Amino acid sequence: MKVGFIGLGTMGAAMALNLRKAGYALTVHDLKHEAAAPHLAAGAQWAGSPREVAAASDVVLTSLPGPPETEAVADGLLEGLKSGGAWFDLTTNSPTVVRKLHARLAPKGIAVLDAPVSGGPHGAKSGKLALWVGGDKTAFDRYREVLDAIGDQVLYIGAIGAGSVAKLVHNCAGYAIQTAMAEVFTMGVKAGVPALDLWAAVRQGALGRQRTFDRLSRQFLQGSFDPPDFALKLATKDVRLATELGRELGVPMQVSDIALAEMNAAIARGWGERDSRIAMLLQEERAGVEIKVPKEDIEAVFKRDG
Repeated sequence: MKVGFIGLGTMGAAMALNLRKAGYALTVHDLKHEAAAPHLAAGAQWAGSPREVAAASDVVLTSLPGPPETEAVADGLLEGLKSGGAWFDLTTNSPTVVRKLHARLAPKGIAVLDAPVSGGPHGAKSGKLALWVGGDKTAFDRYREVLDAIGDQVLYIGAIGAGSVAKLVHNCAGYAIQTAMAEVFTMGVKAGVPALDLWAAVRQGALGRQRTFDRLSRQFLQGSFDPPDFALKLATKDVRLATELGRELGVPMQVSDIALAEMNAAIARGWGERDSRIAMLLQEERAGVEIKVPKEDIEAVFKRDG
């Protein structure tokens, strides 16, 4: 199978090298020719444009900075790829953009799939990457082995754009949590607890011991908040005490204040005796969605993924 790779930055360079190590006939392109030096040394071929990469390949992978760069290579891939070929975009991209590109290339018989990756530079080098793929399932199955050469957790999510949605949910959650952690940690340190001691303590708490998204499985995903694991009225008291401490110390608590406002709004609904996660229903209402996943389906995911 002939594989093309466009975009040899920090992530792309490592992924492309892993494709070559897996034995694929590889053609590469980047705006900087010198970025391809290690790939050419490993036996890859250079192409001077995206069209030339596509013409030499059965499947093309792109790893680019964002939507504008992805759209910029589309003409070349449309001209160069043959019917039956596929384009997997590994970029963290806009679902709207990848859906537009899918619609544009589909009439020629070219499958466009969004396949953003998660794992960072170290994961790109080691092959310990998650890939979340959206698009035609038949094309995904046909080229699955190519994806397996760059990641150890390759997961088909659904229709075109689904992979990008999953990546944006993951990354935005991470940075929102990062902001909250910066806030509460500065409060804790200013309250007199050394940073190392504070970190060593809280990482052993309930939040620290559980994978972040696993916490959604018991109440929120199931839409089940009774009986409570931890009552909303008690959780609200805890957050109120933390924000009061922040004010005493002169530490801004913007994220925590928002959380407290949500919890107070849920208390006003008469939900104080229900599980503390029930405050999340307020956002469901605002978004106009209802989330209710059967417990057995959730358990099947845990069983599948370990």
